Amino acid sequence: MADQLMRAALEHAARGWHVFPLRPGDKRPAIREWEARATTDPARIRKAWSQQPRLNVAIACGPAGLVVLDLDTSNHGSVRPPEWDRPGIRDGVDVLAALAADHDQPLPWETLSTQTPSGGEHWYFTAPDAYRIKNSVGRLGWLIDVRATGGYVVAAGSVVRGRRYRSNDHDKVAPLPTWIAELLQDHAATRADLGPVLDIVGRRSQYAAAALRGEIDRVLAASRGSRNATLNKAAFALGQLVAAGLIPDGLARSALAEASTAVGLSASEADRTIRSGLTAGARQPRTTSIGSDRL
Repeated sequence: MADQLMRAALEHAARGWHVFPLRPGDKRPAIREWEARATTDPARIRKAWSQQPRLNVAIACGPAGLVVLDLDTSNHGSVRPPEWDRPGIRDGVDVLAALAADHDQPLPWETLSTQTPSGGEHWYFTAPDAYRIKNSVGRLGWLIDVRATGGYVVAAGSVVRGRRYRSNDHDKVAPLPTWIAELLQDHAATRADLGPVLDIVGRRSQYAAAALRGEIDRVLAASRGSRNATLNKAAFALGQLVAAGLIPDGLARSALAEASTAVGLSASEADRTIRSGLTAGARQPRTTSIGSDRL
């Protein structure tokens, strides 16, 4: 297996994809500042995997020029938002298919993809030059996360929980469809850029808008050393609102992801914290007397 992991790292690097090591049998980085240190240099790769042969392999999406859609399964405790309570919606692929249909576009399945041990899929696309796309959680839709600038994916050939990440038969990586790029277009994750998002909620419910704004402001104001804990508390509070039907799940995830990026949290750390907090909060839905304002 050790030779296979080094070979996988070299093969991905040969495509111009910047790789870095993950902990053996794990999805967590084995090095600090992984995005800056990711490399395509065969000599550096051979040295790293010779010293620790069982290191898994990750691809840094930003330096690699990739946008990867992480299409999850529905068995991870994620609460189904009301807008995705549709027949036939079971996983991230179904959500992406529904989004494509909503935009009168074909499902962009003809591209390289990787099957994950949990049953999810990573669909690879080349990043568009005309759009700024960053890592995000749930911004595109329920059970769809985006790995781009600031994010990474576990590469094919890696082994987690005894199961290998495997690529499909498509060797070619398709360009990210324009309609998806437009939905994901990134604006700098600042306090001002959250305004339009909060205004949308405000028109529906002043209560929900105030709660969302308050939680995001707390994340943005968190001091170094308390940012992850603050993000977790905010995700828990917003998870309660999502479960109560006061705000959409995708909106909560997107706002939290943008705020976490703004304060400098790593994409992988923020992703885990947001998922955990939202799931925990959803178990205790917020009760309020303003049911007529629900989305």
